[in-house]
Amino acid sequence: MERYWKKNLQTLALLLFIWFVVSFGFGILWVEELNTIRLGGFKLGFWFAQQGSIYSFVILIFIYVIRMNALDREFKVNED
Repeated sequence: MERYWKKNLQTLALLLFIWFVVSFGFGILWVEELNTIRLGGFKLGFWFAQQGSIYSFVILIFIYVIRMNALDREFKVNED
């Protein structure tokens, strides 16, 4: 069971790191560099600050669900 929680926390840490990079990094730290690129008529840095971080968060939620279901099956702790 300890391996299950270790893998769970590793997954969580990785997904939170990705969320941090997308929301804080792309939306604040590297916004000037990203603003040189346009996406749908909007500057990419602006897009990440307004929309991209939200889309990324929703995608990360789905990735977390898929990963946790796989871990549950691997360690036989299914709720089924």
